Amino acid sequence: MRIAVAQLNFHIGNFESNLKKMLSAVDTAKTQNADIICFSELTTCGYPPRDFLEFDDFINQAENCVNELTKAADGIAIVVGSPSRNPSPLGKNLFNSAYFLADQKIQQIANKALLPTYDVFDEYRYFEPAKEFNIINYKGKKIAITVCEDIWDLPTDGESMETYDPLYTVRPMDELHKQNPDFAINISASPFSYTHPDSRIKIVKANVDRYKIPMFYINHVGAQTELIFDGGSIVMSGNGNLHAQLPHFEEAIQTFDLDEVTTGEHNIVPGHNKMQMIHDALVLGVKDYFGKLGFKKAIIGLSGGIDSALTTYIAAKALGSENVRVVLMPSQYSSDHSVKDAQDLAENLGLEYNIVPIKPAFDTYQEMLAPYFKDLPENVTEENIQARARGMVLMAMSNKFGHILLNTSNKSEMAVGYGTLYGDMCGGISVIGDVYKTEVFELCRWINRNKEIIPTNTITKPPSAELRPDQKDSDSLPAYDILDEILFQYIEKRQGPNEIIAMGFDAQLVKRILRLVNISEFKRHQTAPVLRMSSKAFGMGRRMPIVGKYLS
Repeated sequence: MRIAVAQLNFHIGNFESNLKKMLSAVDTAKTQNADIICFSELTTCGYPPRDFLEFDDFINQAENCVNELTKAADGIAIVVGSPSRNPSPLGKNLFNSAYFLADQKIQQIANKALLPTYDVFDEYRYFEPAKEFNIINYKGKKIAITVCEDIWDLPTDGESMETYDPLYTVRPMDELHKQNPDFAINISASPFSYTHPDSRIKIVKANVDRYKIPMFYINHVGAQTELIFDGGSIVMSGNGNLHAQLPHFEEAIQTFDLDEVTTGEHNIVPGHNKMQMIHDALVLGVKDYFGKLGFKKAIIGLSGGIDSALTTYIAAKALGSENVRVVLMPSQYSSDHSVKDAQDLAENLGLEYNIVPIKPAFDTYQEMLAPYFKDLPENVTEENIQARARGMVLMAMSNKFGHILLNTSNKSEMAVGYGTLYGDMCGGISVIGDVYKTEVFELCRWINRNKEIIPTNTITKPPSAELRPDQKDSDSLPAYDILDEILFQYIEKRQGPNEIIAMGFDAQLVKRILRLVNISEFKRHQTAPVLRMSSKAFGMGRRMPIVGKYLS
């Protein structure tokens, strides 16, 4: 038996395009003499469809896609993810399903049992969990089909079953294993974080080690607003060897001979470079955000600092230099080398750039507000006026020329509120809002590993917002290597102040930083969607109250 793994980029709600893509893949699989072609989770409608699932018309269109694919299941079987209706009046109205189509009929439907409701997932809001588990018989083979989370409730990293604390009350593969399947298929929409490619291999191996059968793991690829799906679909032999892995961040269709997979002669050892993965994820995130929304051109405020430099580089890679415009907006506090660094980057990347000084606007605002401010001393107000003047320039050019503004705030700044609402926090998508400042430096050095693209001075000079004389980030924040570690422990690891202090960090500093994080929630709530790079990004996966008093 030959199984085709189709790792494709789908578009939420774009049923016509999704169907066309799948039908083309079916034709390709037939030329590869495949007996079965497998698509990923909820491929008819795209993942995550969220509240679109509450519209009957949306479900009707998904069912129409399944019907068309059923007609194409002639000489080949098709495994496809799609919502299906719950025939029972009890429970939720829908299942998250894997359809098995063959001989131009719906032969069987396997429903997802484990519905995640953590981090970015909210599946129990829409779907009823499966209660029945049945293998599928096809061409003399018994197949166990599961959907994404159904294989994830197993220990990895050496933890034993006796000490493992399961998240769910049932294991679908345990139930299916009782029926002696020959191999397993798991269709997934598993979003990217820089640690997740290794986690997927470990969990697939944990399943293979437990059930002793080959597994075909088919993952989604492509970006859906803030969520990025990196592909990396896995074929693992029954002896635990990684037989094959499809590429990350790109579409692929590959057919495998089940007998060759079963023997497990190959054992690929993948290598995942963190900076390479983050780079590729950011590029795909920007590219798909623009492509799927029908946008073409981006505009960025290029300050000469490292954050806007990295964002500009990513945009040029994703959209092409001809589609990226940058605006240099020096103030009376901007250094000459900052303007020069910005110009050098624009020229290195072949970008159109304009220089629009903001001092005239700032002076006008000061004059306009002087009767009301009277003799009050200057403070953060004047700094924010400059940032908002820049935001006004960028949004004006965005409106006039149809360019989409990219936000350049990094995760460290966003965490502690070191940014100005309606100023430097403007933008349609936050490109590096899930990349800590220390990671920004590391990624820029990685980008320059073969030749200087981002000016060296941009990377080596002390970070500064340049909103007052001789300003440095270190005037307001601790060193980024210390700040980022405290933030990482609090945000990603969910460690409290006592646990972080016990790691050796200064108690007053920890309490100050955590307070800044919590009182800045109102800012993050109003910012653009953040491309998710880590296991806990700001946005849909981190839901905090704005008016909470905890640690604030």
